[in-house]
Amino acid sequence: MMTSPSKLIFLILLLMPAAAVSAQVKKNPKPKPVAPVATTTPAPTPTAMPKPTPGKKNERPVDVKKTTVSKSYAPTYFYDFDRPGFTYSHIAIEHDANGKGQIALTKDGYDEIWTDPLQLTAATLEKLNVALAALDFINSTESYQYPTRDYSHMGNMTLKVVRNGKERTVKYNWTENKDAMALMEEYRRISNEYTWRFEIILARENQPLQTPGLMDAITAYVNRKEISDPPHLIPFLTELSSDERLPLMARNRATKLIKQIEKAKK
Repeated sequence: MMTSPSKLIFLILLLMPAAAVSAQVKKNPKPKPVAPVATTTPAPTPTAMPKPTPGKKNERPVDVKKTTVSKSYAPTYFYDFDRPGFTYSHIAIEHDANGKGQIALTKDGYDEIWTDPLQLTAATLEKLNVALAALDFINSTESYQYPTRDYSHMGNMTLKVVRNGKERTVKYNWTENKDAMALMEEYRRISNEYTWRFEIILARENQPLQTPGLMDAITAYVNRKEISDPPHLIPFLTELSSDERLPLMARNRATKLIKQIEKAKK
């Protein structure tokens, strides 16, 4: 049996490791929790949104009959020709006393109405006014339609003139009155020029190989005196004669026709 001193030594030795551990714990205290470091997450790079593709326009061609157009002239002469089933089923011309106006054409197979500014020459206006004066058109009550000949299947002409606060409209397709016939033929000559212009403008843009034949067509019109005032064609023919989109044959024929018209003027 251990003596008291021995017990004391034994107890000291037994307690020494616990004391050492306790001292070590005190020297190395439990670390305090550290607040997490805030990190900045880069904002995502914005992606450019594609621009919306505009919707396809599907507009109907403008109908000049249903549209109010700002005009720099006040028309007093109105010519209208309907020819159902023909290449040009409708031709409408309007102009003022100075010859400034517009022509509208409807071609078979096309939905739109083609319009073009119109400027009649002094020579053309004189022919129209001479015939109107001979008829005393505004004051007359005569019907120029020949009663036993109806050629409406060939087209009807409607002519209206506004003058001195009065206006008169007549419609006929055949007449034996020479002055009424002169009016019909003069407006037909004007129409010949502008329908030809329409055809060659289309051909120049889309089918240049057709232009030599169209140059032959206008030459035939001039030779048959079916153009109101041939010198009026010269500026446009000059433009065509130097247009390299046209075959050389067409340009040469334009140049030849210019010379022919200039020679006839002398």
